[in-house]
Amino acid sequence: MGVEYVSKVPRPPLDGLIDDLYYLEGAPPYARLMLPPMPAALLVVNLGAPFRIRAGTDIETAEYADGCVVTMPTRAFEFGYPPETRSVGVHFKPWGLAPFLPMPAAELCDRPVTVEQVWGRPAIAELRDRLATAGGPHEMLTLLERELMRRLCETAGLGLVRHASSVIAATSGAVAIGDLSVAAGVSGTHLAQRFKELVGVTPKRLARTHRFTATVFAINPAGPIDWADLAGGAGYFDQAHFGHEFRAFTGLTPTRYLEVRRRFLREHPGHALDGWPLPAD
Repeated sequence: MGVEYVSKVPRPPLDGLIDDLYYLEGAPPYARLMLPPMPAALLVVNLGAPFRIRAGTDIETAEYADGCVVTMPTRAFEFGYPPETRSVGVHFKPWGLAPFLPMPAAELCDRPVTVEQVWGRPAIAELRDRLATAGGPHEMLTLLERELMRRLCETAGLGLVRHASSVIAATSGAVAIGDLSVAAGVSGTHLAQRFKELVGVTPKRLARTHRFTATVFAINPAGPIDWADLAGGAGYFDQAHFGHEFRAFTGLTPTRYLEVRRRFLREHPGHALDGWPLPAD
C-alpha cells in the first residue's frame, strides 16, 4: 500500500498564517524519517497508532498518541512511524502557529509537545472523534479548518513579525537583520524578542534557515553537483562554511545528504513524501 496525501490551502484569514492543511494515510516509505529544519511550524492530529519523535541526538525518543505541535525547529527531527499511519496536519508559516498557542513559541523550540498539552484533553479528544467519523479527507480538512478559525486569536506583534519574516523569505535569508529593525522603526532587541515570542527563534536564525532550505531545494539530486559553486551562489563564505551549516541542520555532510536523497528517489520514485524528509534507517 502506498501513501495517500491530500492538501488544501485554507481560506482567509488562515491563508496568511498557514501554507496548507493536509491529510496523510498509508504505509510510510521508511519506518523512520529524518526531517531537517524548515522555516515552518507544524501541527499534527494523529488518527492512527502512535508515532515517535526524537528531537535531536541528545534527547530521548518520545511517543505521541494524539498528535504533536512543533514550532520552527533549529535541528533535525526523527519521526518513527507505525506500519500504517493516518493523520491530518497543518503546515504553518513561521509566525502562523502563534495565534493558536497559549504560551510563547520559544518555550516549545526544539521541544515537540502533544496537542493535549496545548489545547487540553477534552478539546483534542472531541476533535479526533469528529475527524475519525468524517466522510473523507476533504471533509476532515474542512473540519480542521473550522477548528482553527474558532481558535484564532489576536496576537500582539504579529504584523511586525509577519512583515519582517516575509522580507527574510523574499531574499532567501540574505537581508541584513539590522535593516529590518530600522525599517520597522523598532530596536533590534525588540524585534528579536517578538520573533522569539511568535516564531520561537530570532530573525537571524530564521534567515539562516531560509538560506539553507533555499540552497538545498535548488539541488537536483539526479545530476552532478558543484558544491563550491553552489555554496558561493548561496552567499556562504566558502565551501567549508556551507559544509558546517549542512551538518548543523541535518547531521549529514553534503555528499552524504546527496547519497541519502538519491536512495529515496531510487527506492520510492515519485513518492508523495519525497522532497524533504530523508530515510533515517
